[in-house]
Amino acid sequence: MSLENRIRDDIARLSKSLFDRGFSVGSAGNISAAVEDGILITPTNSCLGFLDPARISKLDRSGNHVSGDRPSKEIFLHRAFYETRPQTGAVVHLHSTFATALSCLSDIDPDDCIPPLTPYVVMRVGVVKLLPYVKPGDERMGDMIRNLGGCYAAALLANHGPVVTGKDVISAVFAAEELEETAKLLVLLRGVPVRMLSPENVAQLKDVFGGF
Repeated sequence: MSLENRIRDDIARLSKSLFDRGFSVGSAGNISAAVEDGILITPTNSCLGFLDPARISKLDRSGNHVSGDRPSKEIFLHRAFYETRPQTGAVVHLHSTFATALSCLSDIDPDDCIPPLTPYVVMRVGVVKLLPYVKPGDERMGDMIRNLGGCYAAALLANHGPVVTGKDVISAVFAAEELEETAKLLVLLRGVPVRMLSPENVAQLKDVFGGF
């Protein structure tokens, strides 16, 4: 099996896992992965629970659709991460419940909207930037990601949901899951005193496990 076909299978398998566990509903969410000659991305209006690996969309390096079904209308935000973060091998965009709930709150810190509650969100996700609302599929989404200058591995789209990167599909999915679970904890803990990791704790984690 070729590397591209293995990546196609990974996208389909992990997408189904996300769907089966409620991280994605209906036709919400999209996943992409870099390949040698372009990008693979889940098709527009497809359900993550029922993907056919052979029908996953493929774009060339210039962004032209070359095979598979029509690509997700949110391809712009995926391409922006690949263009600004060379270490990006995959991008996961979900409408998962708790991360989306946080994206709707008016009092979260736009520069650090998933604060360091646990070591694993620091290790797997890093600092998360809140981006202003634009309608799904708006090309300005890509511009906003590019304007981050590659400094963030993940972002929260206001009133929309999270978008998370990783070195490969598995890493990106694991990071998206970690972000969602941390968002769940943050929602559950709202209104009560919370002990966050200290700056020293965060610095130690970055020293040992690397930063974003």
